[in-house]
Amino acid sequence: MESMTSWAGRALELSAALFIFIIGTLVLAVLVMYLRDVTQTSQAIRRNYPVVGRFRYWFEHMGEFFRQYFFAQDREEMPFNRAQRSWVYRASKNVDSTIAFGSTRPLNQPGDVIFLNCLFPTLKEDAVPPEPIVFGDAHCTNPYTTTSFFNLSGMSFGALSVPAVQALSRGAASAGIWMNTGEGGLSPYHLEGGCDIVFQIGTAKYGVRDAQGGLSDDKLAQVAAHPQVKMFEIKLSQGAKPGKGGILPGEKVTELIGEIRGIPPGQDSISPNGHPEIRSVEDLLNMIERVRKVTGKPVGFKAVMGSIGWLEELAQQIQQRGQHCAPDFITLDSADGGTGAAPQSLMDFMGLPIKRSLPLLVDWRARHGLTERVRIVCSGKLINPSDVAWALCVGADAVVSARGFMFALGCIQALQCNKNTCPTGITTHDPKLQRGLVVADKSQRVANYASNLMHEVGVIAHSCGVQGPHQLKPHHAQVINDHGLPVPLSELVRPG
Repeated sequence: MESMTSWAGRALELSAALFIFIIGTLVLAVLVMYLRDVTQTSQAIRRNYPVVGRFRYWFEHMGEFFRQYFFAQDREEMPFNRAQRSWVYRASKNVDSTIAFGSTRPLNQPGDVIFLNCLFPTLKEDAVPPEPIVFGDAHCTNPYTTTSFFNLSGMSFGALSVPAVQALSRGAASAGIWMNTGEGGLSPYHLEGGCDIVFQIGTAKYGVRDAQGGLSDDKLAQVAAHPQVKMFEIKLSQGAKPGKGGILPGEKVTELIGEIRGIPPGQDSISPNGHPEIRSVEDLLNMIERVRKVTGKPVGFKAVMGSIGWLEELAQQIQQRGQHCAPDFITLDSADGGTGAAPQSLMDFMGLPIKRSLPLLVDWRARHGLTERVRIVCSGKLINPSDVAWALCVGADAVVSARGFMFALGCIQALQCNKNTCPTGITTHDPKLQRGLVVADKSQRVANYASNLMHEVGVIAHSCGVQGPHQLKPHHAQVINDHGLPVPLSELVRPG
């Protein structure tokens, strides 16, 4: 009896020791994971949410095997589905972008694009680099030439964090693409990377405003004096909120942001819904000529297409005044464009989508003999190679993207952009969350994304039998109609 008691006691001691060992091992493992997560720089979620953040990646991986039972399908999410985001993530990390088994994309959805492969595709040795795109040739003192057909769209400093702007600037320079400042003004962080800059003049004239909120020629000249600033874009409207100006909550207007914008810190930054001095097509052309005269650089405007009667008036005015007064470029935004904050009524129901408006604008340009004079830059959910290749087929000269580059920075589509709680540090000014965005790592991802996307647009072009992306034409693609059947894109677009 005594021996049994002794054995039971020893067993209990061993069990207790084993339990302590297991608990200790688990605590040690958690501690090791914590230290690894807070010191690594490649994943913002793990860096900001150590240990717990690992579950995101585990669920993402397990979803590959169990998504048919528990998870949304690849192409069901909005505004960007898993398939779209996954390609950007892989491209930005410079990892294998191939897929297996078969495409999850249906081939009968109205509006979808199918490219027409050539029986004899372009061989690698016959491929040519992207053609130069010239803005303002012979119509301004300092025209701008670039070979980049995929660039960074406007995202304002304030809507974006300091490290996000730094990473985008450095990445853009590495990839050889331009970066649009957005309407928040030009910050030192835009310039530090060394990339080409397109300065956006918003309705509030942030960064170039006088004491009354109007456009200051002196400040405009100061911005233009930076050799990195290559072009100026007058923002009339943007896709997510046509008819509404920029909205930056007061909690995101820091001392630095207030200084750069020229407004009091801590107060909501609400831009007017239009330029007070631009109330007609004639006013618009006058403003374009004014900015071009002061800066000596190409000037264009950004707008979302809604009513289209103004286009004919614009052509008439250009014909009367001469092509020198024409915009050097038009940035066409889509109704499904993105933003940091906008009324849902505008975001959901206002404006034309790019697949309707881009053919209209290209047709207008061709009919009025402005194809060589006015460059078309388009944006709005064009984040994958197929999107960009479609735009080039239709007749765009270049494409810009904001949210694609946000995904490259690590955005997980948490939909927190209008708050100060972005978990990846991209759209927040909370230092604790910003530390998850390591500039050196994310800038490389930005460069990888741009370079890999332009490479794959080239792959599509070569499969279509042409030597380079800008040789893509409407006859190289078809579009699914309302009956689920492909029809030639050339039936919808007048050749440029």
